[in-house]
Amino acid sequence: MTFQVLWYLVMNGKSYVRALLIHKMTFQVLWYLFHPQLLGLIAMHDQEIKGMLLKHIGHVLMVDRTERVKNSLNPKFAKRFLIDYYFELVQKFKFGIYDIDNKTIDLSDDDFLGEFECTLGQITAEEVKDNRVVLFEIEARKLDNKVECYDYDNDGSHDLIGSFLTTMSKLKEASRSSPAEFECINEKKRQKKKSYKNSGVVSVKHCEIIVECTFLDYIMGGCQLNFTVGIDFTGSNGDPRSPDSLHYISPNGVNEYLTAIWSVGMVIQDYDADKMFPAFGFGAQIPPSYQVSHEFPLNFNPSNPFCTGIQGVIDAYRACLPQVKLYGPTNFSPIINHVATLAGAATQQQTASQYFVLLIITDGVITDLDATRSAIVNAAKLPMSIIIVGVGGADFSAMEFLDGDNGSLRSPTGEPAIRDIVQFVPFRQFQNAPKEALAQCVLAEVPQQVVNYFSTYKLQPPKNPAAK
Repeated sequence: MTFQVLWYLVMNGKSYVRALLIHKMTFQVLWYLFHPQLLGLIAMHDQEIKGMLLKHIGHVLMVDRTERVKNSLNPKFAKRFLIDYYFELVQKFKFGIYDIDNKTIDLSDDDFLGEFECTLGQITAEEVKDNRVVLFEIEARKLDNKVECYDYDNDGSHDLIGSFLTTMSKLKEASRSSPAEFECINEKKRQKKKSYKNSGVVSVKHCEIIVECTFLDYIMGGCQLNFTVGIDFTGSNGDPRSPDSLHYISPNGVNEYLTAIWSVGMVIQDYDADKMFPAFGFGAQIPPSYQVSHEFPLNFNPSNPFCTGIQGVIDAYRACLPQVKLYGPTNFSPIINHVATLAGAATQQQTASQYFVLLIITDGVITDLDATRSAIVNAAKLPMSIIIVGVGGADFSAMEFLDGDNGSLRSPTGEPAIRDIVQFVPFRQFQNAPKEALAQCVLAEVPQQVVNYFSTYKLQPPKNPAAK
């Protein structure tokens, strides 16, 4: 489901702020609205409105309200609202301000003062979680030798050696020079044998509590997601002037390339502060010499390939299309290596400050498969993820291979990728799905990929909210 989040704010000797919610991964939103005498409400948008909130305002459903703040020109609202968060969706909020003159909950008789909109990705929030982790160093001696040991089994058929009770305070006192020791007791054996003493001794040599950062800890701590687009301009797409071409822009102004850029980019852009996105093409003959290029800026400016916002990427693609000659072959490795160079430079920083997401949109069979495999294995060592969207009806079996979901991807020399960083989806699986479905599918793995990379290299956000 894709809800939208609205907030309606209100004013007078009492004040309100009302909000409208969206998606999943629960956290708390703490609102501080600096406006004379506001009252806040939370509302939830009808799923079927599909983003047309302003045209369907009658479908808004009241969910909750903040406390009323009286006689204050600078109110701070203490009430917190739990919102389900999904990185892979655009979750919209709307805030409205009202002047409250009475004790009724109906806003129709109150004065509407104004409103604004934003997305959940644009605002600061407090995540509801306990991400503390206990690390142990434990050894055991004289465990019952009649107990058989088994590998972990999902059906839960494990044999109990024994147990003991303790407290975290006691465990934290343990040290290598003075370990905390506990007899491991099996109650069934103790009841059966009068001579039973224990089933062994567990010795805790070290115990500490650490805080593991979540995806939102990295984002709220200052980590930027850098989004890059790579577009396939090979001849197999067909003449862009022909309605049969994958690059043909229909009368309503769309094609599969544009839809993919818009769907993924609209989510990612909220996590990039400057919203300047480099966009490249590959596989075309480009002006002025019309030599084949496998990595050219859509704006034809190598020194500044950045586009302003996702709309800027769309505009650059539209302007580029009639200026290039579609050619070939379909090589991915140049653009992967280009982004990997940027990601590699980011590793020189000592904090989790930057992560790179490359979106490649392609129509066909990859030509430089071995070079691409090597590029991906190298990129897996860097703060980087790769999303591949296949448009058209070509054979995408090589893309499934690069995805690595069925086993670790290896370079031609046999080196395995240390992380799975590639997500491939065929666009046409989503042709009849809700518009949010494509982004949900291709972006769902990105938060965990971000966490896995930074936790592997023990990098903390520039400003670590998890440590507070």
